[in-house]
Amino acid sequence: MRKVGNTLTPVDRPRDTRLSCDEVVIVVGGTPWDDQNIWYPERHVAMHLARRIPVLWVDPPASVVSARRRAVAGRTLRDGSLSRMGPNMWRVSAITVPGVSRPVLRDIASWQARRAVRQAARTIGARVRATIVATLDDMLDVVPQSRRVFYATDDFVAGAALTGMSERWLAKLESRQLQESDLVIAVSGELRRKWATRHRNIVVVPNGCDVERFATADSAPVPDDVRLPSPIAGYVGLMSARVDLSMLERVADSGVSLLLVGPRQPTYDITKMQPLLDRANVQWVGPKRFQDIPSYLRVIDVGLTPYTQSDFNRACSPLKTVEYLAAGRPVVASDLPAHRELKTPHVAIAATADEFAALTSTFLARGVYPEQAAERRAFAGKHSWSEQADRISRAIGLDC
Repeated sequence: MRKVGNTLTPVDRPRDTRLSCDEVVIVVGGTPWDDQNIWYPERHVAMHLARRIPVLWVDPPASVVSARRRAVAGRTLRDGSLSRMGPNMWRVSAITVPGVSRPVLRDIASWQARRAVRQAARTIGARVRATIVATLDDMLDVVPQSRRVFYATDDFVAGAALTGMSERWLAKLESRQLQESDLVIAVSGELRRKWATRHRNIVVVPNGCDVERFATADSAPVPDDVRLPSPIAGYVGLMSARVDLSMLERVADSGVSLLLVGPRQPTYDITKMQPLLDRANVQWVGPKRFQDIPSYLRVIDVGLTPYTQSDFNRACSPLKTVEYLAAGRPVVASDLPAHRELKTPHVAIAATADEFAALTSTFLARGVYPEQAAERRAFAGKHSWSEQADRISRAIGLDC
């Protein structure tokens, strides 16, 4: 009988699958594996690293109450904390007390998560080669003697207002991660410059894209909930304060169809977008499964990345920009360092809202040409998650 709750119960290895080597890499994620709307960088990295070396994925600690509200997490409660997801992939889900964000209770949650990971590593029976932590959680030293890697997917401190957390508290956690890590993998040169005097071993690996998945955009099923006429300019991502509404409003002012795809960030006041959403040529279809995004890219003719000039955005590496290119779509993007570093004519960079709208109209007027779409896909192929995982593997020194 398997126990449920906070105690990790060993899970037998399937007889027909074996680890590809006697080492394993731990990847600590910022969102549960079950999140189907947005796949964050660490998930892609974990999936591609698993092609090279066994990976133990770690979900964020979930309270018993919140876990029971999620169907898949409910299966975790019934089946135990450690599960096998494939020949080279394991997943551990620590179930903890309610109120995990509160000062005292979050320490309890952290202790329970660390215990669950250590027990999972012992159950798997492989030496932990590296622990990759893509959050500010205290997990870098969860398994002694493994290489401690801080995977900085964002400027967490600059994003305090976006997440509704204390900037001072996040700065304290950031300092701990920089002090305790052997290696920092940063998604942008801006982050490396910011931390250059605080850490001596920082490697820049920008975000990639799922080339194979987005290459199917032109043959994906046409979504049945899009009512806008073609051609369509589209934004795929979180509805949040990161988005420069003035850029989207100027696009809508020009009369073109504007499609918005993605969930609302919980801390974002969606009423700020209501005047835009009330327009006849604008449609927001809400959150969609990551697997279904190619269908929406099929009806989008130009991809939009309209981000504000915040410190958080300037330090980011926008996923959606390379995903649009992987689907063969041209991109109009705000003037951020990561966009300039792409150095491709297929990403038109706008400094103002008027320029953003004008470039969007220009791309829509040109239409879609197969040879240009092929060039964009080829360019995106150089920024695939497979390529980025190779760079991370080399940085960590994996040899399996």
